[in-house]
Amino acid sequence: MADVVVKLEYYNPTGSYKDRMALAMIEGAEARGSLRPGMRVVEYTGGSTGSSLALVCAIKGYPFVPVSSDAFAREKLQTMRLFGADLQIVPSENGKLTPELFRTMIDQAKKLAEEPNTYYTDQFNNIDAIQGYMGIGKELFEQVPDLAAFCGAVGTAGMLMGVSRALKARGSHARIVALEPASSPVLTTGKGGPHRVEGIAAGFRPPHLRTAISTKYVRSTSRKRAPWLGA
Repeated sequence: MADVVVKLEYYNPTGSYKDRMALAMIEGAEARGSLRPGMRVVEYTGGSTGSSLALVCAIKGYPFVPVSSDAFAREKLQTMRLFGADLQIVPSENGKLTPELFRTMIDQAKKLAEEPNTYYTDQFNNIDAIQGYMGIGKELFEQVPDLAAFCGAVGTAGMLMGVSRALKARGSHARIVALEPASSPVLTTGKGGPHRVEGIAAGFRPPHLRTAISTKYVRSTSRKRAPWLGA
């Protein structure tokens, strides 16, 4: 039988591993001069990335405008507001997370990004996010050097790719497994659909997955044993 190791990320300031990505995206933009004092930051988010960006922006003094939806947890929306974010809400259809909802959020964020003195973090395409997540892979290799497989649900895929890149750089042969909801199987069937799992399955194949090597895609439900375990 396998030993299953769960990496706990709740020691991050907002309780989420997205803090790593948020800090990397902001500091990467600062280093390149893309983000300067007096500018505002824009992102579309389900709330976890938004909470992390709201915290980082509050500390660094950047106004932050997240585009989110009432389909996401009220606690996440409230957290962004409490950190001072100017939250914009896109109404959902009966609280469902659908590909159409994500497209509307993306379009609204892009329109905001066209305004002067605005920096769009664009988490689905920002390579700084992968750099931020490589720390997780580095820590995993140090903690579990004989790791056989790493599983991660896919939202932006930045975390999965950052961990994969860090493990491979250290000579690990761990199998990389991308998980998605069975009701929105874009990676395995090419077709998205409504689901209720926040933070993942945006209804399209995230661009970060282009950097993947030997990644296995698995549809997952809460009722079935993941099929790759018997492989």
